[in-house]
Amino acid sequence: MLHVAEAARVSVATVSAVVNGTAVVSPALTARIEAAIKDIGYKRNAIARSLKLGKTRTIGLTVADITNPFFTDVVSVIQEVLHRAGYAVMLCCNDEDIETQDDQIQLLLDRMVDGLIIAPAGDDANLKRILEGTNVPVVLIDRICDGVDTDAVVLDNQRAVFDATTYMLHLGHRRIGYISGSLDTSTGRDRLAGYHEALDSAGIAFDDELVRLGNFREADAYKAAMQLLTQPDRPTAIFSANNLMVIGVMKAIRDIGLSCPEDISVACFDDFPWADVFRPQLTTVAQPVRAIGEQAAQLVLDRLAGKTENGPRRLVLQGRLMVRNSCRPHASLVQGAREHGAL
Repeated sequence: MLHVAEAARVSVATVSAVVNGTAVVSPALTARIEAAIKDIGYKRNAIARSLKLGKTRTIGLTVADITNPFFTDVVSVIQEVLHRAGYAVMLCCNDEDIETQDDQIQLLLDRMVDGLIIAPAGDDANLKRILEGTNVPVVLIDRICDGVDTDAVVLDNQRAVFDATTYMLHLGHRRIGYISGSLDTSTGRDRLAGYHEALDSAGIAFDDELVRLGNFREADAYKAAMQLLTQPDRPTAIFSANNLMVIGVMKAIRDIGLSCPEDISVACFDDFPWADVFRPQLTTVAQPVRAIGEQAAQLVLDRLAGKTENGPRRLVLQGRLMVRNSCRPHASLVQGAREHGAL
């Protein structure tokens, strides 16, 4: 900055005023300073500026799995909103690992981020401890953690799976396999609860043999689906608790020599760009991805601007069932319709 001042024949204070926009400088002097900046190649030291102001205009963001299209899309929206507000995003992926998550949060705090947006890897006492020791705004997305009292943007996961399972029940399916996500997460537990609720409402007894753990992973879901499909009395439909796992489910169906939906109906949680180009086109539960990202970013911005002094806010959004052609009526329902002349 001193070199720029010397080249433009002005004071360092005047250069600072132009660079930081802290005071009005005449057009002539501004042009002279900008020309000197260009000639010298001066670039503002963001680290030094952050130390001086106590702000970095950076938001830390850690998500569970960046390969999951849901998280990719949410991150894109968050970054878009924060960029418009003049904030950068420092992104981390914890890969569903609690220790990695803790290390990343500490790293982000060490980098003096102004706020945090977190998709938690699980209910972890360390997360509560780390967040209680910081004074930056925190927003949880997709998942919540018991005892962590922060702003959050989540989906009504239980209702969404209830609706999807009920749809399959209405198609006449009674043995519906369920591939669950990690039960260490609120999403895993809430989605399984929606499956339970739908069965209860239909008067169907819960069968442990129809539920397998897929941990939100394709490979784990493949193994889980193979276990379901090789049962003597295999399910006639399968619901996958996220989009990555449904890939494993579809591979298992193919490898065992079955067809969807001819032999088995399939639906999954999370819509994604290629759900309707799959063959068959997949019936899914679509999350309002843009709303989740926008609301999460805005919650952080509101806290930073001091617009909200109330306690933690939890925004619960609703999913939408996207009916396509990966589910078809059970054979018994079709036969009954024929017998009554409906077909």
